[in-house]
Amino acid sequence: MARTSPTIVVFDIGKVLLDWDPRHLYRRIFPDSKRMESFLREVLPTSWILETNQGKPFADAVAERIMRFPDHADAIRAFDHRWLETVAGPIAGSVALLERLQARGVPTYSITNFSAEKFEIARTAFPFLDSFRGIVVSGRERLLKPDAAIYRTLFDRHAVDPADCLFIDDSAANVAAARTLGMHAHHFEHAQGLAEALKHYGLLGQRYT
Repeated sequence: MARTSPTIVVFDIGKVLLDWDPRHLYRRIFPDSKRMESFLREVLPTSWILETNQGKPFADAVAERIMRFPDHADAIRAFDHRWLETVAGPIAGSVALLERLQARGVPTYSITNFSAEKFEIARTAFPFLDSFRGIVVSGRERLLKPDAAIYRTLFDRHAVDPADCLFIDDSAANVAAARTLGMHAHHFEHAQGLAEALKHYGLLGQRYT
């Protein structure tokens, strides 16, 4: 369990800093929401997306899925060719907090489950992603949160002590893993709650008592 007060903030990206959801794209492809949810559940489930986040090339993943679901070939290809449409944009309140931390000189890092290929697209579209002191991208490392090894990659590569870190993620499992490794952690639900957590730890000024 983390014991010292955190001086470093480690962000997740998807659903914390970027409003990512495949539904942003597939609502444009499937006017009927039930058909869309059935497609995402059966054809492009989270487990398949995680394969690309763990380093599987998009071309291979898409080809294999089309072979299994040929009637959905165009919709499957869209996840690759129109991937940027799965991101509605930055989560403004969270990005504003990131910028405030950086303006105060707080070291900021990221550990993200993200395809290496699509992360390069995201960096071009959202330049704030280059503002971190270091980023551990699952697709590059071929590791996924909540595997302890991906957190340790950050600790070792950037000489970061977990007890000095506040980890922020929308996944309860990822937050629990961070705490097990000695990090402070915040389960992200919205920017207001994150702001309160940062203030609680004194990272944005006043520390709560």
